[in-house]
Amino acid sequence: MTRANDEPPAVAGEARTDAATPLAPAGTARDRAKADRRAALLSAAARLFAERGFDGVTLGDIGEAAGVSGPAVYRHVPGKQALLGAILVDVSERLLEGGRRVAKSAAANTTAEHPPDTPPPDTLTPRVTESPGDPAHMASAPDRPADRSADAPPEAAPADTTLRALVDFHVAFALAEADVIRVQDRDLDRLSPDDRRTVRRLQNAYVAVWTEALATAHPDAETPAERRVRALACFGLINSTPHSVRGVSAARVRPTLTRMARAALTA
Repeated sequence: MTRANDEPPAVAGEARTDAATPLAPAGTARDRAKADRRAALLSAAARLFAERGFDGVTLGDIGEAAGVSGPAVYRHVPGKQALLGAILVDVSERLLEGGRRVAKSAAANTTAEHPPDTPPPDTLTPRVTESPGDPAHMASAPDRPADRSADAPPEAAPADTTLRALVDFHVAFALAEADVIRVQDRDLDRLSPDDRRTVRRLQNAYVAVWTEALATAHPDAETPAERRVRALACFGLINSTPHSVRGVSAARVRPTLTRMARAALTA
């Protein structure tokens, strides 16, 4: 079986740029067809890597699955390792971009609903171990308006809105990208050194989005290192579940996984 080191060598620095840089907006039918074939190669590679592992797949296997035959594959990607790099850099970029967008939107909505000079109702005490529905919190929170129904579910505290939005985003992402997450878990060490550094840098920036949200919600609860542990543990729960789901639709898994992740994040 052909392995990664059997592929034609690429010029130094060329593989990374060619594989991971998005194509410019297609202007001709030929450009669009080329972009579509490259997208098909990335999709097929992610699926096959997830199923068989990096070493269990040849570039020919990927080309056949994507409908690109023989040497034509090399017109789109310089090699199998470059495909792996493109897949994992792309997913890391999309996670970071999406996480930042979600956090910014949640913060903006919270500010609009509760201007800085207006104290928000039912603000949590700065303890990460308490959640809005926790009996311990309910006992220590400020008195609620008399006309609120005792049976009504408590609203999320404004400071927790960003955390809830981030959990919703990551759960949806993990369910949609289960193959890519599996590839990252198993084959990250097969990346080129440059791609590995890029992925690690993007991942650390994404973790920082979560730890900043935790610090804002509960500024006095934990140290930065403890907040990082909390965020990574939540990722582990979310990312591992889609791998084990069989015969259950995402629509049914998503609400359960979301509740579990929120509970784990604030446990």
